[in-house]
Amino acid sequence: MRFIVLLTATLTLLGLSSCAVNPVTGKTELSIISTSSEIAIGRENYIPYQQQQGGQYTVDPALGQYVNKIGQNLAQLSDSPNLPYEFVVLNNSIPNAWALPGGKIAINRGLLIELEDEAQLAAVLSHEIVHVAGKHGVQKMQQAQLLGLGVLAATLLTQDKDYSDAATVGANIGAGLWSARYGRDQELQSDAFGMIYMARAGYEPQAAIELQETFVRLSQQQGQNHWLQGLFASHPPSQERVDKNRQTAANLEITGKRNQNAFKQAINQLVKDQEAYDKHTNAIAKAKKQQYDSALQLLNEAIGIQPKEAMFHLAQGQILFQLKRDSRAAKAFITAKKLNPNYFMGYLGLGLIEKKQKRYAQAKQDLLISQSLLPTQMASYHLGEIERAKGNKDEAIRYFSAVAQQGGELGKKAQGHLTTLRPAQASR
Repeated sequence: MRFIVLLTATLTLLGLSSCAVNPVTGKTELSIISTSSEIAIGRENYIPYQQQQGGQYTVDPALGQYVNKIGQNLAQLSDSPNLPYEFVVLNNSIPNAWALPGGKIAINRGLLIELEDEAQLAAVLSHEIVHVAGKHGVQKMQQAQLLGLGVLAATLLTQDKDYSDAATVGANIGAGLWSARYGRDQELQSDAFGMIYMARAGYEPQAAIELQETFVRLSQQQGQNHWLQGLFASHPPSQERVDKNRQTAANLEITGKRNQNAFKQAINQLVKDQEAYDKHTNAIAKAKKQQYDSALQLLNEAIGIQPKEAMFHLAQGQILFQLKRDSRAAKAFITAKKLNPNYFMGYLGLGLIEKKQKRYAQAKQDLLISQSLLPTQMASYHLGEIERAKGNKDEAIRYFSAVAQQGGELGKKAQGHLTTLRPAQASR
């Protein structure tokens, strides 16, 4: 019986797969995830990933337009030009860039500030485009699905259990792996073909060598340059990558454009505001040490330099809320919402204050908007408490059940609510 179930699971998974030619390498590969599914994965996860990492940078919208234009030009010269590519700048100080399946790509302002010209930007974006065109993230997900099937096989052959999940073993395995650390071969492939895409667009391939040389040098400095940790997590540098890039550049034999002036003009606002972002970083460090007055002073100074940055007002609101200065905290969250209405944190902070003041209708509205941008355990928990306070038992149970499944302190509190709302079921 176990063998039959295992065989059914294997045939179900493999029966849904086929072989396809990889657009970058030209090699035939096993394809479990279709192109339409690949695009759907990227589309469904793009906004949540952005929200988790600071949201889009909005102080200077022209910068995002500039990066998207460069990215789109490179994407059209790639081996998968028909994917629905998007390129955004994230409001995050950690220098990093990443790509989701289907052409959804992001670069942090923290990496932009470290680049020297447009050619280096093209090197970063081209590298990410190859991860998409070469289906590197999808390959990791497929490997995880097949590994999961192997784990299931071992379980079926050694244990008595419910086999109801056998046919769908791959469905929930590998989520998020497209952004995890890429393998050596994938990194080298993205470097090589990224330089080819750069050359097609007329950029100087030497820029890709310079970029890797800088990353290798800084990675070797002990106890310094913590800003590179985010980049190294998914794109580990190595001397091998530098050497391979030199070989690729020699084979390309082109002297291309650098467009330094255009790049410097594009990041001009970031450069002007860097002091403010440094103050924000220092303020967060002070707040973690409970040096709240110093943190608020630094944030006031940051706002004085760049009053249009919602992140500064959000940090101010969070500290003031923690200090129970609710009126001032609410004003900070309202300002943040106005400055960046597409970021979840302003709605979440304001919703918590409104709920505390028992202004349940307003609180529910803001918390629901927060959830629509990024579902969080905190918003779900407080929505559950609002529904319970309003006497909506079924809705409260729905929220608390979701929170309880996520565990942690809020999960324990939600379970306590469930115990009183449905004692018989909660004790099962």
